[in-house]
Amino acid sequence: MTTNRHSTEFQEQALSKARQRGTRSVQDVADDLNMSVGTLRKWISKSNRKHEVGGPAAQLPDDLPAQSWSPAQRLLALNQTHAMTPAQLHAWCREKGLFEHQLKAWGEAFCSATAPESRQAKTALRELQVKHEGLQRELRRKEKALAEAAALLVLQKKFQALWEDEEK
Repeated sequence: MTTNRHSTEFQEQALSKARQRGTRSVQDVADDLNMSVGTLRKWISKSNRKHEVGGPAAQLPDDLPAQSWSPAQRLLALNQTHAMTPAQLHAWCREKGLFEHQLKAWGEAFCSATAPESRQAKTALRELQVKHEGLQRELRRKEKALAEAAALLVLQKKFQALWEDEEK
């Protein structure tokens, strides 16, 4: 049913143009290449799935911008570059199209995401929990008082109705 009208070289060129499009839309790139936008989006999707860690290649992409890297790919990059010398790191970054400061930022993001909470944050959380419990108790107390007042009003009306019946 599906016919392969485009060569793999054309597909690679189209994917490269789509990734380096800047502010242009995928539709504009597809129009420039005289092809369907759906086909181009399907190729981009397949390429992204292929480049995910654990995918068929299980390698890091050479042509994706740094913002497009998944968290798993970022972690794999950090693991690969952890023990490298500065010269090796610079060469690796050039090969992957990254900058050293991006790797440092990714590492800091991973460390801060797993860092234990500060003592201030814990005390603030505890204070909020205590306040919440107090508000819940106050709400229950007020609901009971309101129910009691409603019951008294109903009883008062019934008493007045009975008293009026006896007077007549």
